[in-house]
Amino acid sequence: MATVRFLLAFLCIAALGERDVFGRDLLIAPKQALLEIARGELGVRELSGKNDGPRILTYQAAAGLKSGDAWCAAFVSWVFLQAGYPKPRTGWSPALFPAARIKNTAAPGMLFGIYFPALKRIAHCGFVESLRGDWVITIEGNTNQAGAREGDGVYRKWRPHKSIYRFADWRVQND
Repeated sequence: MATVRFLLAFLCIAALGERDVFGRDLLIAPKQALLEIARGELGVRELSGKNDGPRILTYQAAAGLKSGDAWCAAFVSWVFLQAGYPKPRTGWSPALFPAARIKNTAAPGMLFGIYFPALKRIAHCGFVESLRGDWVITIEGNTNQAGAREGDGVYRKWRPHKSIYRFADWRVQND
């Protein structure tokens, strides 16, 4: 029976092609596509440490920002754009956490937001890559080795779960 299912799936993919009508890859689940795209950006660095550089400009453009603007939310928007999602498109990290998108538990492909009391708002965000006990493994832009909100590139970070203020799910586009 498993062989028959496999052959049917193979035939469907062969008949339809490897992409659906929206151009998304059928062989990778949407949340996985997001994470694969984000992983592909690990190691990207700013040119001069001032929110600049060719790749950073690409992220900023996806959210309507200019060189020099903070870009963690723009990185998130760029990844969603590359995966074929129409939203989100913002450079403002608090906008990634509307009430309708908030989730109580994290899952790979969701977004995380960190609250900064001095700013009285979420001021840094990125992707949840995986969960390991009390840790959230993330992929995030505009951070650094120390995990700052104004960093120099795209990094994978291990963040204590308790340091995350909100989780949001943009993988289902229902608005």
